[in-house]
Amino acid sequence: MKKLSALLFALCFTLGMPALHAQDTEYVEGGHYELLDEVQPVQTGDSIEVVEMFWYRCPHCYRLEPYLQRWLQNKPENAEFVPIPAILNENWGFHARAYYTFEALGLTEQLHVPFFDAIHRDRKPFNTVEQLAEWAATQGADPDAIVSTFNSFAVNNKLNFANIMSRKYGISGVPAIIVDGKYRTSVSMAGSHDELLEVINYLVAKAAEER
Repeated sequence: MKKLSALLFALCFTLGMPALHAQDTEYVEGGHYELLDEVQPVQTGDSIEVVEMFWYRCPHCYRLEPYLQRWLQNKPENAEFVPIPAILNENWGFHARAYYTFEALGLTEQLHVPFFDAIHRDRKPFNTVEQLAEWAATQGADPDAIVSTFNSFAVNNKLNFANIMSRKYGISGVPAIIVDGKYRTSVSMAGSHDELLEVINYLVAKAAEER
């Protein structure tokens, strides 16, 4: 009887091992994700921060957007999404200002995805704040508010923050995902758009456990 019990215990233990093993090794550091050189503070308190570094004119960011929108509908409850417009050169500053203008006016949900569409689907040029304001008016936004906010103190502060984090996160391209200020991943590292969402969830769980 003791031998049978021991055998059953060993069998249960063995059957349980693959799941644990798969969880530990399914995604590997240096392959599916990287550890940042220096851990960065997060803005989300007790929630696990998931940052997307993006650029509105980046076609890869545009292709990723619907996947991120889908992830947001089913994201882990302990995760909080924080988009940050990357600034890897001076030309990216205009689009970062556009994002933070939307955010300052509470228009992100209304204008963020349509702005992506306007650039990539509709091929609209956006080189001046006036062009941005004229387009925003077609989306139901106040064009004067867009113009007055675009170079505001609040937007300037956010732009400085985006500049700093673009460097501190050590990114060389976009889109890039930073989880809890310590892990960096991307579509190319994960292997596909769908796989990236799984890697994000994995890193959220890993970061929560490490806290």
